[in-house]
Amino acid sequence: MEDAPLFNDLAEGPEGGRAYWVKASDGVRLRIAYWPGGNKGTVLLFPGRTEYIEKYGRAAVDLLALGYSTLAIDWRGQGLADRLTDEAMLGHVDSFNDFQLDIAAMTKLADSLNCPGPRYLVGHSMGGCIGLRALHNGLDVNAVAFSGPMWGLAMARHLRPVAGPLSWFMDTMGKGKTFAPGNGADTYVRIAPFLDNNLTSDPDMYAYLQRQAKAHPELTLGGPSLSWLYEALLEMAELVKMAPPQIPTVTFLGGAERIVDPRPVHLIMAQWQGGHLEIVPDAEHEIIMEKPETRAAFFAAADNLFSKHPG
Repeated sequence: MEDAPLFNDLAEGPEGGRAYWVKASDGVRLRIAYWPGGNKGTVLLFPGRTEYIEKYGRAAVDLLALGYSTLAIDWRGQGLADRLTDEAMLGHVDSFNDFQLDIAAMTKLADSLNCPGPRYLVGHSMGGCIGLRALHNGLDVNAVAFSGPMWGLAMARHLRPVAGPLSWFMDTMGKGKTFAPGNGADTYVRIAPFLDNNLTSDPDMYAYLQRQAKAHPELTLGGPSLSWLYEALLEMAELVKMAPPQIPTVTFLGGAERIVDPRPVHLIMAQWQGGHLEIVPDAEHEIIMEKPETRAAFFAAADNLFSKHPG
């Protein structure tokens, strides 16, 4: 366990946060941050695609105010974790199963740091996909809160039947480590103005993300690779067929969601015993980066659920 950079001033996270380098079992170096101080347990925070630890500094403040420490991760291929291709801005993974190695390294670090129990999961977007698989694999948490979980991808109707076969074909032809069609090396928040962005309707939070991307572009990521797309489609198709795990869960989904496909979210949550789906009218994809009242509602719902399952 070795100290890693943490841009806490930019993150606006709680005092006392530290980051660490850890290696997954396959040798990929990851960055994990810990904001301690909670007396009600520890939240394992699983970010989405393109994201990085500092993006969740304000979330860690909100969680600490409710009594929770936060452990957050830079997944392989993004943030300051090892990038997986020569094109550093390419969002790539060889297999979605590899993310489970990252979780194993994360929980091992949590044990080494003596992060207080019980443990809970907050998963956003791709982190919700990775997190759902981890729950099926037996991740030891007492309850879960999902934000805009990536259990399906929003795409034009005419693309849905061909996206999987096309990405598979290109991957088998050796083109897997190239940008998926319509994507490139640009970071979304650096090129998209606030007006009609598909992340948040809150101008302050969007400016927060833009400041981070401008100050430390090395944290940012561009579009996904064809391999990422194929592996994501494969993983989501498998997860939607599985009976939801038996664990208390609350899921928030924006009524204006344009990044993930809402239909699998509704389908999975309708089958989830002990699960609750909350639709937030007019909210975009980033529930945890939305307007103050939306963020407050999400964390209040998570705290209400977590407090009912202390062990």
